[in-house]
This record gives sequence, structure tokens and C-alpha cells, in this order.
Amino acid sequence: MPRLQVYLPNDLYKQLKARDLPASELLQTAVRAELERQRTLEATDEYVEELVSEVGEPTAEEVARADGIVRKIRDRNVVRTG
Repeated sequence: MPRLQVYLPNDLYKQLKARDLPASELLQTAVRAELERQRTLEATDEYVEELVSEVGEPTAEEVARADGIVRKIRDRNVVRTG
């Protein structure tokens, strides 16, 4: 297994040590999660491109309607977590 040297800011290092957490394991999990996040974003972009080529660009009205739906979802989530 290759080795990699990683630098952490002092505050993160101190918190990691204070909680006696396994740094290598946490970093592996974080890197895997970020790679998966990026793969998902790329797949989403590809899907949107396919949709646009299939049905065309959304109209200004459709974009405004979608923005309204997103705002409602965000507002609902803020109330639940706030």
C-alpha cells in the first residue's frame, strides 16, 4: 500500500488526537467520499447534457418554476434543521 504524507492544520490535528481517532482510516473514508461525490456530479452533468440534447434547453419559465421548487425545498429543510 502506498504511503502519503498529509499535513493538517493545528486545530484539526489537536482534535483528532484528543479524540484518539484513526487518522488514516478517516482520511481514506473522506477521500473515497469525495471521489464518489465528483463521480456523481460528472454523471449528473452527462445526464443533463443528454436530456438537453433530447428535449432542448429549458425555457425561462421552466427555469423559474424549478428555482421556485428548489426554494421551497430549501426553506422546508431550514425549518426542520433550524
